[in-house]
Amino acid sequence: QVQLVESGGGLVQPGGSLRLSCAASGFTLERYAIGWFRQAPGKEREGVACIAGDGFTVIADPVKGRFTVSRDNAPNTVILQMNNLNPEDTAVYYCAGARTTYSGYQCFPISDEYDRWGQGTQVTVSY
Repeated sequence: QVQLVESGGGLVQPGGSLRLSCAASGFTLERYAIGWFRQAPGKEREGVACIAGDGFTVIADPVKGRFTVSRDNAPNTVILQMNNLNPEDTAVYYCAGARTTYSGYQCFPISDEYDRWGQGTQVTVSY
């Protein structure tokens, strides 16, 4: 059974860091792109970052220089490292999987590309 499970969300003060994990089961990451998305209350879902099967990454402009996406040492796990967080980063964060003809070497943080989604994890940046 294909499943994605996010973890690592929580409450953090502005300027702080959080490390989100996305554990995939039922498929191998080498053929899939994994994307990270977020949705704040009253706003549309937005792409944050993605990583292709071979490790190629894309970071969206709003978080470039603060967020990174990578593979973890744990099998089939992708990490979203978030640094220098600010209140505008407050949202539910989701990871999602996509298998396309190019997901082994290319990815796009566009939600329509992804058909497997985790349940989300809340990130709140506040004093």
